[in-house]
Amino acid sequence: MTSNVNPAPSATIYEVAARAGVSIATVSRTFAGNGSVAPHTREAVLAAAQELRYVPAAAARALAVRRSKALGVVLPHIAGPYYAELLVGFELAASQLGLSVVLTLVAPNDRRGASVQELLGRVDGVAFMARSGADDDTVGQVAAARPTVTVARRRVFDADAFFAENRATARQLTEHLLAHGRRRIGFVGLAEGGSDIGRRHRGYLDALEEAGLGPALHLSVDPVEDAGFAVAEQLLADGELHELDALVCGNDELAIAIIARLSAAGVRVPDDLAVTGWDDTRTARYLAPSLTTVRQDVSALGRLAAHRLAARIDGDPVQDPVTVDSALVLRASCGCPPVPALPSPPVPASAPSPKESS
Repeated sequence: MTSNVNPAPSATIYEVAARAGVSIATVSRTFAGNGSVAPHTREAVLAAAQELRYVPAAAARALAVRRSKALGVVLPHIAGPYYAELLVGFELAASQLGLSVVLTLVAPNDRRGASVQELLGRVDGVAFMARSGADDDTVGQVAAARPTVTVARRRVFDADAFFAENRATARQLTEHLLAHGRRRIGFVGLAEGGSDIGRRHRGYLDALEEAGLGPALHLSVDPVEDAGFAVAEQLLADGELHELDALVCGNDELAIAIIARLSAAGVRVPDDLAVTGWDDTRTARYLAPSLTTVRQDVSALGRLAAHRLAARIDGDPVQDPVTVDSALVLRASCGCPPVPALPSPPVPASAPSPKESS
């Protein structure tokens, strides 16, 4: 006689890790067969898994009936135009693959990732977008339990990583300012080592070092509009503008806010101070003066990330990091002649390359 009683649901990787007294990364490596796991540790993990009837993620994913056919995307609680373009590319690719997208916005006080853990029960894989609010430990825990990709943020073990090229282009941008005769060049942005803006800061320093110069100023702030206004107020109040002749901003939001506030105070851009951005948002070309910036194919990053995440769900292993090209967009805010406010040409097509991965 065949029983109609459903088997008990499989335990989670977290329960196995707790029972065995190890990290979830160790449980993941034990079942993946990669990484160094001591024999006694492996035995403890396998025993705990057997007791709890744990089904490894790879085996569970092989059962199509258990798939949600959904990809999770983790974004910061404040998302600007950069994230909108990134999400458009991701959703377009997911739709073409027959997959839906579930969004989670991580609040600043959710550093332990409660909202991310809730998302895991609804999706087959997760994409962490740039400054998503989730810390590296949370991303690492998710990567051990689900197929995971990261876009424009520090790499973590067991996750595929996608970047736009930053360091070399930031160096070119700073060299362009130097060619305009600027020598007291500051940087505005949160320069975390593994982040996109951190790499831009590194390229800026590369150019100054090659020219025998040091940074005139570094204001480490979040890459949001309000922070840009606050930076401009600080420069006006402290009299630091007299120590600068150029500012390299971590993104367009910062640059646009700084130009708007300084211009209202009578500061002439670029005559008194050259200002550059990054991302080439729509506002950049219509600003007065139009904003010198960097164009990166953010939509392509989103598309690549979605395709890769779908492949991981189907059982593909983690691949080398992928970097897509960026390109300078020279306009009036650096001292170049004004140009008509036309859409920027696309970034020159090139195959994504496995570079800028650290």
